[in-house]
Amino acid sequence: MKIKVISRNPDEYVRETKQDINKIQRNFDPSLHQFTASREYVRALNATKLERVFAKPFVGSLDGHGDGVTAMISSPVGLSKVLSAAYNGEIIMWDLPTRKAIAKVTGHHGWVRGLCYHPSGEYFFSCGDDQVIRQWRSEVDSYEGFTTEPTRSIISKSILYGMDHHYKDNVFATCGQDTHIWDEHRNEPVKHFQWGVDSVQSIKFNPIEHNLLAACASDRSVILYDTRESQPMRKVVLKFRSNSLSWNPMEAYHFVVANEDYNAYTFDFRNLSAPLTLHRGHVSAVLDVDYSPTGKEFVTGGFDRTIRIFDQEQKFSKEVYHTKRMQLVKCVRWSKDNKYILSGSDETNIRVWKSRPAEKIGVVHPRMKHALNYGETLKERFEEYPQIKRIAKHRHVPYRIFRQQIELKTIMKSQSRKERNKAANAKRGHKVEIKKAIDKVVLREDE
Repeated sequence: MKIKVISRNPDEYVRETKQDINKIQRNFDPSLHQFTASREYVRALNATKLERVFAKPFVGSLDGHGDGVTAMISSPVGLSKVLSAAYNGEIIMWDLPTRKAIAKVTGHHGWVRGLCYHPSGEYFFSCGDDQVIRQWRSEVDSYEGFTTEPTRSIISKSILYGMDHHYKDNVFATCGQDTHIWDEHRNEPVKHFQWGVDSVQSIKFNPIEHNLLAACASDRSVILYDTRESQPMRKVVLKFRSNSLSWNPMEAYHFVVANEDYNAYTFDFRNLSAPLTLHRGHVSAVLDVDYSPTGKEFVTGGFDRTIRIFDQEQKFSKEVYHTKRMQLVKCVRWSKDNKYILSGSDETNIRVWKSRPAEKIGVVHPRMKHALNYGETLKERFEEYPQIKRIAKHRHVPYRIFRQQIELKTIMKSQSRKERNKAANAKRGHKVEIKKAIDKVVLREDE
């Protein structure tokens, strides 16, 4: 009979004397390490801590306006040019790499309400409280700026609250008491839309379906238009008024609105009966919103003097930016390269922020890049662990916002408890109405 046995050399595991250290078999292959999970967990924890240590999102400020910033837009053909307007009628063109003003002009008498670029970037339009639409030349390829005199002026019949340019044609839209579609070569609007509202505050063209328009009105509604038709298509009425909206640049049917009820709502215009996602975080009215070029996240600016970054499908903000001197944020814009965020506020400054607060600016060597990618992979793998989750989600906010957040949570809990008590104590067969963000959806044919 043949018997197989395991034979080992005693010299590999037996100590010569009792004072010697026990010999341990080791395999230096990292994939077969016996403590791989615990070692990677420690590395993920350290990477998360280092990310919070080096999270310094503020880059710099653009100082030059004499009054609060009201509107801002970036050039469609470059990354370095940005236009901004103020309450006193100033329009300034900025060069972002040097953070200096290229040109400055007093474009309007009073509040400048809207700015929009032509798709070629050769000229832009502005409108304001003086009921005048002005066209300006813009030298994109040189630092000559634009002339101090407009190349064209169009007088409107009412105050204009906003404007946006078509992404391909020589057509732009304005909103005020009514919504108008203008041809650049005519002094009268080519189309006129009205749907029983006092005024329309914000209007945006869809970047994919170019003939589709969306606007926020004073009757708490968000209205959809098609420039090929003679009447608006539909509108959704919310409980509170919406201040601004932004289309998703990658998904033609999604848009997000900034609302007065401290929240932002993501909608799918194919089904407006309910929002896709309710985004919470602000403790006061949300004034402006803008999508990132990737369409995966967006930034909001609010009356609570903070800027918040949301993932498209997440309910709560993942980043909150604030400074001591920043007042209410009137406008926010995401840069075309997806790396920076611009915010304009009432204390005359335009601030530049990093879209990822811990991202390194400058040259990243291959070894460092490999280490950063390895750390990101580990953080994604262990993101649900309590200790890592707590550190990754912690954000410092000013004391006043912290107290307002606690107060807002208490109010929401009270309202939820009240609705549950009503449902529990209602009569049999009696339907208890639950408060929703959407009041109603109206189609044009139903009116």
